[in-house]
Amino acid sequence: MARILVTGGAGFIGANFVRYTIDNLPQHEITVLDALTYAGNRANLEGVEDRIRFVEGSIVDEAVLEPLVRECDVVVHFAAESHNDNSLEDPFPFIETNLIGTFRILQAVRKFDKRLHHISTDEVYGDLALDDPGKFTEATPYNPSSPYSASKAGSDMLVRAWARSFGIHMTISNCSNNYGPYQHVEKFIPRQITNVLAGATPKLYGEGLNVRDWIHVDDHNSAVHAIVENGRSGETYLIGADGELNNRQVIEMILEMLGKNAGDYERVRDRAGHDLRYAIDYSKLRDELGWKPRFTGFADGLRQTIDWYAAHEGWWRPQKEATEAKYRKSGQ
Repeated sequence: MARILVTGGAGFIGANFVRYTIDNLPQHEITVLDALTYAGNRANLEGVEDRIRFVEGSIVDEAVLEPLVRECDVVVHFAAESHNDNSLEDPFPFIETNLIGTFRILQAVRKFDKRLHHISTDEVYGDLALDDPGKFTEATPYNPSSPYSASKAGSDMLVRAWARSFGIHMTISNCSNNYGPYQHVEKFIPRQITNVLAGATPKLYGEGLNVRDWIHVDDHNSAVHAIVENGRSGETYLIGADGELNNRQVIEMILEMLGKNAGDYERVRDRAGHDLRYAIDYSKLRDELGWKPRFTGFADGLRQTIDWYAAHEGWWRPQKEATEAKYRKSGQ
């Protein structure tokens, strides 16, 4: 049994990590620390709150953070500001949470000699050309292209520096684009699903040729557990699921699965600084730790996700209008 502190555990991926752990590894004790900013939602933990300890607070606040780190065995660090478009409008929350917050965690795990797993993103590597056959690997140089990805790149570097300078016991994972239940409707896949469910027209940014390497959130979290349990200290592991598709293909699949014409979408202004393509080579994770995704086809994971949003309108409807109003203001 391990006592796990999950930072950002009321966010999309963090809450799914909590649920995955309860369902598959119920012997672990879980404490969630979340500041409940707009991306953190207490409703993401409904039905499991009696199985966890929940603390509302910021990772930047040492007085809140340190006692929780002292009491745990391992910190799984999901807490982050993570929306590229928001980082272009106001970068400061990304600097505060992703850099200063990670610094606070590093100081705490160093002080109390705790195990740290740091969750990062493939966006730290920049992007690939659409006709480039290559994929990101653990050796790919960092080349972030937004305040968000730069702040995550910086947090990765801080974790590595604390490992080298102070000997902390850590691992890092950089993951491709997650999708699945409890994802905020500002994100591409849930935005388009809920548009169709709400009787609105889905929106395709630009030509829709930008490629993402999609992974279901449960597959991401099963990989995180594999790394926490068996990953080598000081190592970085990339997490992917061979899910490369462009945005137009994804939006057409959503429409077809919901019984609509595949062409029933509207083209809108492209996102500023929209990276062209992400692609993950996760062979190190597969070969060293024997991990493989459960959703081996994107369509299977997408169907499960659509079914979840269709059955949980009460969860996403309160977010929807404010999110769409913000997109309308930006011409998207």
